[in-house]
Amino acid sequence: MFDLERWQEIFDTIRKNKLRTFLTGLSVASGIFILVILLGFGQGMQNGIAKEFEQDAATSVWVWPGVTTKEFKGMNPGRPIQFRNENFEIANVLFEDQIENKSPRLFVRDVFVNYGSESLAYNVQGVSGDFQFIENEFMTEGRFLNLQDIDSKAKVAIISNKINREVFQELDSPIGEFLDLSGIPFKIVGIYGDIGGEREEDRIYIPVTTAQQVFNGADHLNNLSYTLPPVEDFETAVAQSIKFKNDLKSYLQKVHTVAPDDTSAIQVYNPLEEAKRFYALMGGIKFFFWFVGVCTIIAGIVGVSNIMLIVVKERTREIGIRKALGAKPWSIVGMILHEAIFITAIAGFSGLILSMGLLEIVGPHVEVDYVLNPSVNFNVAITTVFVLIFAGAIAGFFPAWRAAKIHVIEALKDE
Repeated sequence: MFDLERWQEIFDTIRKNKLRTFLTGLSVASGIFILVILLGFGQGMQNGIAKEFEQDAATSVWVWPGVTTKEFKGMNPGRPIQFRNENFEIANVLFEDQIENKSPRLFVRDVFVNYGSESLAYNVQGVSGDFQFIENEFMTEGRFLNLQDIDSKAKVAIISNKINREVFQELDSPIGEFLDLSGIPFKIVGIYGDIGGEREEDRIYIPVTTAQQVFNGADHLNNLSYTLPPVEDFETAVAQSIKFKNDLKSYLQKVHTVAPDDTSAIQVYNPLEEAKRFYALMGGIKFFFWFVGVCTIIAGIVGVSNIMLIVVKERTREIGIRKALGAKPWSIVGMILHEAIFITAIAGFSGLILSMGLLEIVGPHVEVDYVLNPSVNFNVAITTVFVLIFAGAIAGFFPAWRAAKIHVIEALKDE
């Protein structure tokens, strides 16, 4: 049953100690506020990291040549490595059972892109049909490159949604239109979009074989890219990608006469391996956030315990009178616990409401590098508040027990 008189007494006591109570409540509320905000920021970092890795296929592996930095088998350092078609073809045979999608890539340099009389500033890359899946791109109209385009060295081009909006806004569809690449017409057969957004949509794709033949690319390649078959769990996927990376790198080092410990000559980017490092780092950051928040809350709980000690001291005479009139020890304990629970509950829920409200309003608008939509699981937050209230009850119990053990005579003598 709700005891109106009991709660009125609590309010009266709180008014008498309002400054101390306010500061204690502020400390508890700030603890919850800080903890929730930190957890929200941690989740935002996790969201941002996940988004960064979503830009390419989850199991992608990228390889590009560099320059040797070590002497090996009579070969001097400072030698540039050049990938060729045969490197790509042999690797595909050697590691066929480890590969899902594969594509070479050639960056077409010094090419002039025009549409009609308009000069366009977009880069041109030669790729194969699988590159769509490696780069995590989707088709909004038309098609991507296919095997026939590669085999026939077709003069076809794939443009992005961004290029379509910026160049072909007056047309219903650019499919069938021609782009002029250094005086050579290429027919537009598809429009793609990229999961990574517009910053990944400044590219025009043409068949890699066409790029090599038309733009004097010989049999040179700038990049080898792959995706690996999906597996059941993250750890297995990481192990699979590391094995493939090491096997492919060993083959390329051998065929190009590169020292095994030369890290600059053959460079491999493995997003899954990087993701594992980031997630491990995130675990440490989240632990630190929890540590800071919990320490702040503990400071508030200590404050609750201290103010309850003061309350007991100031109400010693009252407690003595209550005991003289027959109050049981547990009723004295309950009286003090009510106040401790009331302070922590009000402060805890205030901090929760303010922090959740702030994240709800500001969170969706936060989108910077590696931080996206900070938020926190409500169940985690509300559980934290209830744990706080329980801790506040424990903090108030010891002063309450001390009050219950006061002798009536001593209490009545208290001034």
